[in-house]
Amino acid sequence: MHSSAIHFVPGKYHSARMNLSRSASLMRLHRFALSGHCHRVEVFLTLLGIPFVAVDVDLAGGAHREPEFLRMNPFGQVPVLEDGDTVVADANAILVYLAMRYDAGGSWLPGTPREAAEVQRWLSAAASELAHGPALARVGRLFGGSVDRARVELLAGRLFGAMEATLAERAFLVGSAPTVADLALYGYTARANEGDLPLDAYPRIAQWLARVEALPGFVPMPRAA
Repeated sequence: MHSSAIHFVPGKYHSARMNLSRSASLMRLHRFALSGHCHRVEVFLTLLGIPFVAVDVDLAGGAHREPEFLRMNPFGQVPVLEDGDTVVADANAILVYLAMRYDAGGSWLPGTPREAAEVQRWLSAAASELAHGPALARVGRLFGGSVDRARVELLAGRLFGAMEATLAERAFLVGSAPTVADLALYGYTARANEGDLPLDAYPRIAQWLARVEALPGFVPMPRAA
């Protein structure tokens, strides 16, 4: 049904590695390698310096609809994270879980009311405009299927315009330091061209992508062949 590989990229967060010593086994990330949803979790694990086992789910073969997988996520979607006895499904939910449990400094999920609200606003955008705009355009181009191009282009333009305006005022989406909001928006934005959505009109987004990619421990999202 799937294959596994152990991943570990040392990060700068010593507290995360210390917390791992309490776990009896490595985390398991059930993923599809070309998924931006999965990439945002994988890159966060590596930025935190957390070793994990990547379990590649055979979506084409229907592995995500098997009873074993549906017990972990009744919606039949990747990614799913197993951390000991804790199972967390949904990419954004996993980001929040990892930040709250393994980022002792609290920088990835800031706790002030204003910053927390801004993070949530961008997570909502990742689940709406990003998912139904750039991500869906990419799925249509790479994997076929019917896509309303006018709608995906409208949503992409709305999202990229908001990001461009925000990044005119700050280095990252919520402030001067990266948060889980940046990770949630990164993957499908970085691969927007794979959905025939060029970023030429958004120079600040291009600069932001470079800043995210320069973070210690960053791993790139695979390009489609």
